Amino acid sequence: MARIEIPKSEFRERVDRLRQLMDQRGIDVCFVYGDEYRKENLRYISNYWPIFERGAAIISRNGEPIVLAAPEGEMVCKEMSAWPDIRLVPDFMCVTVTDDIEYPFAHYTDFKTLFRGLGPFKKIAIAGLDAMSHDVMLAIRNNLPEGAEIVDGNDLLMELRKKKSANEIACLKEAARIGDEAYKALMKAARPGRTENELAAAAHEAAYREGAELVPFCLVSSGQRVNTIIGRATNKVIEDGDMVMAALAIQYQGYVTTINFPFVVGKMSEEQKAFIDLLVEAEAIALSHLKAGNVQGDLVRAVKQFFAKHNVSQYDLYPPMHGCGLAEAESPYPNESTTGVFTAGMTVNTDVSLFGHPVGSNRVEESLLITEDGYESMSPLVRGLSEEWRKSRKLSILES
Repeated sequence: MARIEIPKSEFRERVDRLRQLMDQRGIDVCFVYGDEYRKENLRYISNYWPIFERGAAIISRNGEPIVLAAPEGEMVCKEMSAWPDIRLVPDFMCVTVTDDIEYPFAHYTDFKTLFRGLGPFKKIAIAGLDAMSHDVMLAIRNNLPEGAEIVDGNDLLMELRKKKSANEIACLKEAARIGDEAYKALMKAARPGRTENELAAAAHEAAYREGAELVPFCLVSSGQRVNTIIGRATNKVIEDGDMVMAALAIQYQGYVTTINFPFVVGKMSEEQKAFIDLLVEAEAIALSHLKAGNVQGDLVRAVKQFFAKHNVSQYDLYPPMHGCGLAEAESPYPNESTTGVFTAGMTVNTDVSLFGHPVGSNRVEESLLITEDGYESMSPLVRGLSEEWRKSRKLSILES
């Protein structure tokens, strides 16, 4: 099977669209920052994803983009970057230490030289100010041309990233396919006597076997431990009748989808069935409002009204949907007052949840592509489990 990836021609298109936004706002230079933990914008514009270190891409109105890296990541940057002009800066070394690390064979440049090479400019937008360390920010500010103004550029990249291209959708669908296989493995591993860690191990093994680039998280809690919003897997032994809350995020070529479907190991009580009914029906209501042109706030309001009708509003702690893409959760993240509309080509995750309910806590998460006529689920597993549950209140995958 041919490898699914973002072609270099698309990175050129992204830079061209970024420059159009820069022209509209009178921005001369865009500095796109990223590191191992906040990689989204840098990955979007350059395909580079630093390991341990920091990175950036400098986009001016003219000339080729410049990608910045640090010594240990130079080779991986050359391997990944969509742009060949790669330079090392000492300010981007290991993010987790404050010591000065010596790299005697590194060929460094510095911010002053970099900015001087761009020619005179008056306004620089930084995408990633919220993720950047104070020291790096000072190093940039102190080396700008005299009189140059810094503005927040996060919204530039957010605007570009909202609507997904055909290649981005293909990467998300592949991430969702891998997620489905990994979640199947997790559910099949769920038996009385197994530990939460064993379920997580089964998911990780299947995910990487199927081609995952990363498992950003695999959250597993069971029994009384589901009374939380997020929970790491532990060596807790799963018992008969334990409900499991397992949220699994899969990254492929930078793109992340998430899957979560509630289930019970062993004998299920009527109270547990009624609780899962609430989540499955609430998601069905959300999906009925998911269509290009529909107001995002209306979807949120419909789910909240359903929960209010069933007297569980106090367990509904956050909105039931958010965007997905280069981050597990990204814009849009609507609430009841959001007036923005869904557009074809947006990708979102349902995150329909109840936390602290007497029966426990859980959620339904499903990755979806918005279309002119409605939506397309990128997770056949969640669609199948939801439809099976609504028909029979059973999950046959646990019986195989």
